[in-house]
Amino acid sequence: MSADHSFDGMADKFAQNIYGTSKGRIRAAVVWQDLQGCLSRLGERPLRILDAGGGFGYFAQQLAQMGHQVELCDLSADMLELGRQQIEAKGLSDRIRLIHCPIQELDQHIEGEFDLILCHAVLEWLSEPRQTLISLLRYLAPGGILSLLFYNRNALLFQSLVVGNFDYIRAGLTKKRKQKLTPSNPQLPDEVYDWLQRGGLKLIGKTGVRVIHDYMRHKQDQQEKFDDLLQMEQRYCRQEPFVALGRYIHVMAQRPLLRGESTHERAPWGQHSD
Repeated sequence: MSADHSFDGMADKFAQNIYGTSKGRIRAAVVWQDLQGCLSRLGERPLRILDAGGGFGYFAQQLAQMGHQVELCDLSADMLELGRQQIEAKGLSDRIRLIHCPIQELDQHIEGEFDLILCHAVLEWLSEPRQTLISLLRYLAPGGILSLLFYNRNALLFQSLVVGNFDYIRAGLTKKRKQKLTPSNPQLPDEVYDWLQRGGLKLIGKTGVRVIHDYMRHKQDQQEKFDDLLQMEQRYCRQEPFVALGRYIHVMAQRPLLRGESTHERAPWGQHSD
């Protein structure tokens, strides 16, 4: 547990780096499109949502504004404090509950099942990503959807090949000096998909996040041609071979319904009707 990464002391820098840059804006736009698709699959009703390792709650806040109830957990007290300030300013305190704990200790803080679980950019910071992911799946209700975003090791390898960073590749994609905002444990997509399927989930969607941005030859185009770039990202991000090249991959997986049940029949907040 001690090897897992916390962003205490870097909350503001993290928020700016992730959502205040061209790469962050693409990530937010592409993932939000996917989440809207997940919501439509779950039906027009208030949902019980868990944002596991959700930082200051970028998506949690948007989902709460739509009328959903969100439990937001994070290892970093600083990230949650930043979230609390934003949540209070938006009048969302009654719809978002903040939980300061690692994902591995969620069982001490929550009960029941969730219709939608978000786990975004978390696995790559964990010392035991598979075990943590499997422990998270127990909270997913029948018919519920997992939204899992992870740092793609294959994309990191491909970019390193393209720029000729061969020593880095020979070193196993391990930097001599660790960078605080660079994930330490990128994941292999096929392994993650296998974990989900072995956990009893059905893969319902895969999206590459930043399938173009990070490979652009002229970095100034990331800013100067942003509108066109975002349009192209959204055009190709769900098509192969581009999905596999995404710097992040967003995979959506659904737990099968109980026999004779539909998501529209399930009671609000993930509780089963008698």
